[in-house]
Amino acid sequence: MRHELPYARPGQVIGLLGGSFDPPHQGHVHITLEAMKRFGLDRVWWLVSPGNPLKTEGPAPMDRRIAAARALVQHPRVTVTGIEATLGTRYTAETLKRMQRLYPGVRFVWLMGADNLAGFHHWDRWEQIMRSVPVGVIARPGRRLTARMSKAADVYAPYRLRGRDARGLATAHAPAWCFINVPLDHTSSTAIRARGDWTR
Repeated sequence: MRHELPYARPGQVIGLLGGSFDPPHQGHVHITLEAMKRFGLDRVWWLVSPGNPLKTEGPAPMDRRIAAARALVQHPRVTVTGIEATLGTRYTAETLKRMQRLYPGVRFVWLMGADNLAGFHHWDRWEQIMRSVPVGVIARPGRRLTARMSKAADVYAPYRLRGRDARGLATAHAPAWCFINVPLDHTSSTAIRARGDWTR
């Protein structure tokens, strides 16, 4: 199984951006590069999920989404992966637990858009996620206020790093999270599908 997983050496800080990527778009690239810069990450891995447990309709075939993502993001420090399919995990908490076992000494930072933080408390074992890795939250159009007033933001308010301290997130002990404001990219997978530019 190891040969199917990306390489990381102990001491590296890897940002993990999970999602359906159905389809991948420039907004994903934008928040990836901003997170890498602001949080001081060595690399970012895109975790293209087999499916989103919170969505009733399945995404496009995984091989197609991975191929599209790899064609889109051409950066030496960004790796597109199908880790969850390789590990056979379905939920983020389970994926993180397995990865921490497989990569001893590697520091992982979970990355998400502000839209995900707004509904984070609906995720399976969301508090376990917050306690296992630092979490970096990147502003997304229209979701700054709902994210900041979310249940997760309220429960873990004492563990929030200020935006100006974002580079300290990588070395912080969980629970720790940081919300950063970045120039907004309004591209969305939903809008792309609605235009008919990506069919399942």
